[in-house]
Amino acid sequence: MPTIGASAIVTSADEVLLIKRRDCEAWALPGGNVDAGESVAQAAVREVREETGIEIELTRLVGIYSSPRWREGGNHSIVFAATPRTQGLTPQPEEVVEAGYYPPHNLPEPFVWWHRRWIVDALGGAIGTVCLQDRVWPWGTEVKRLDLHRLYEESGLSPQEFFLKYLTRTGPQKERIEVAREARNASAR
Repeated sequence: MPTIGASAIVTSADEVLLIKRRDCEAWALPGGNVDAGESVAQAAVREVREETGIEIELTRLVGIYSSPRWREGGNHSIVFAATPRTQGLTPQPEEVVEAGYYPPHNLPEPFVWWHRRWIVDALGGAIGTVCLQDRVWPWGTEVKRLDLHRLYEESGLSPQEFFLKYLTRTGPQKERIEVAREARNASAR
């Protein structure tokens, strides 16, 4: 069954809010799955608050980014642009090692590759982009997310090495815009 996620690209002083994930020791945008009973906008706001400790205001929908071959049924992320309403980052220690604002032209590494497109689109003023991101789950459908810890333990790799070796694979299409993005003033036509 496909999963639906929500993320926000929070910008302040021309920098982007990022988190370093504890599970894979890679840098990413804050976000996560939409919970039952909440909208995608509510999920984006909640995820940023949970992972970084700040409150945000969503300013626009950037786009929908689909990875139909990810895990069992695919993953679809709804991405918003946002501004911070509060300061004082307090990363959630269970999920986040570190949080901070970084210049978009100098992102820390390793960085989750599919989030780069989200940042470029958001900073470019995209509204309503629909993009296929051909991320490939490296195991069969019998391997669920809960099995990852066991696989990691058996691998002998660090979390970062495991992530880079197994969870960054792309299919032949890599990325493809399926619906052209609109510039901010496209509605003026």
